[in-house]
Amino acid sequence: MIETVVEAVVADVLASTQVIDIHTHLFAPGFGSLGLWGIDHLLTYHYLEAELFRSAPTRPEEYWTLSLAQRADLIWKTLFVVNNPISEATRGVIAVLDALGLDPSARTLQPYRHFFREQNLPDHIGRVFKLAGIESVVMTNDPLDPEESPLWNDLVSDTRFRAALRLDRLLNQETTLTPAKTRDFLEGWVTRMRAVYMAVSLPDSFQFPANDRRNQFLTEAVLPACRDLNIPLSLMIGVRRQVNPAIRLAGDASGRADLRSIETLCREFPDNRFLVSVLSRENQHELCVYARKFANLMPFDCWWFLNNPSVVEEITRERLEMLGTSFIPQHSDARILEQVIYKWRNTRRTLAPILAKSYRLLAEDGRAVTRADIERDVQRLFRTNFQNWTSR
Repeated sequence: MIETVVEAVVADVLASTQVIDIHTHLFAPGFGSLGLWGIDHLLTYHYLEAELFRSAPTRPEEYWTLSLAQRADLIWKTLFVVNNPISEATRGVIAVLDALGLDPSARTLQPYRHFFREQNLPDHIGRVFKLAGIESVVMTNDPLDPEESPLWNDLVSDTRFRAALRLDRLLNQETTLTPAKTRDFLEGWVTRMRAVYMAVSLPDSFQFPANDRRNQFLTEAVLPACRDLNIPLSLMIGVRRQVNPAIRLAGDASGRADLRSIETLCREFPDNRFLVSVLSRENQHELCVYARKFANLMPFDCWWFLNNPSVVEEITRERLEMLGTSFIPQHSDARILEQVIYKWRNTRRTLAPILAKSYRLLAEDGRAVTRADIERDVQRLFRTNFQNWTSR
């Protein structure tokens, strides 16, 4: 293929391939108010709240006294009317409104609120997924959440939403469960949820091995349960919680981790499979090196503060150069339903020139590339790497 044809084919294949979004904070309709959607939630996303405090004189303690609608009004006025929405997060809201057929230049939120009030949620989910090019998403499900766990009793299955069992409360907080009871608890809930993997976010200070409660529960409960259930463990490493507690969820930061812990886990537990994402940009190359050494390690995504095109491009190029297509390039991490529209649009837009350049270089070195070759690679990146990793 000539250069312009390669770029056009890559863009077309990316646009037409349905993705499996492997990590979100979305919920199926049966979870009721736990699932967030609509303009007020889009605007009060914590990334936008962090930007608000840089651009308005409003102090956090004052902001939190406002209602949801009042907070959304303030953010819209500050970041979208008084200032141009050119950051990744603000521009994402513009992209969502435009994709839904709404004029993104309104001075007030009334037309948007009217639109969302008129939506039937199950149908709206279908439309949003179609616009985002999504087949299905993986939720984040906490069996220790007092709001969520009772809802599983009468939950109607929705094949667009799959479960992942979240371990943060079990591993990062004190509980009354022993390791033995924790293992039984996990096996019961994985079966009940039909969870495709277990997951935990870990601080940049995480060490394995270490003489602490987290290591004990990992070794005696989580890893044996994952092995026996034949599902992966997802480790998201590098979180520094509440460096600025005044701004609540927006107050978390990132830190560089010691990835020798990953080396030890992969080596000492060869019968376990690990999905690993690291929050620090400085850890990315080391993660790729470990993925070349351990076949039970699957690097995935560019999350939180890495999910900006300039950084995504660097990380994805590095992974392609070192790992071929044996990784998962992205997930949305969406907390509000409509965010998947702009997050997956951005992913496709960023991946297109990266893949096209890889195919041009391959052709220059003597290997012709067909559309079928490109389709196979994109299927692997968007779907089958995850399907194979979670269905062995």
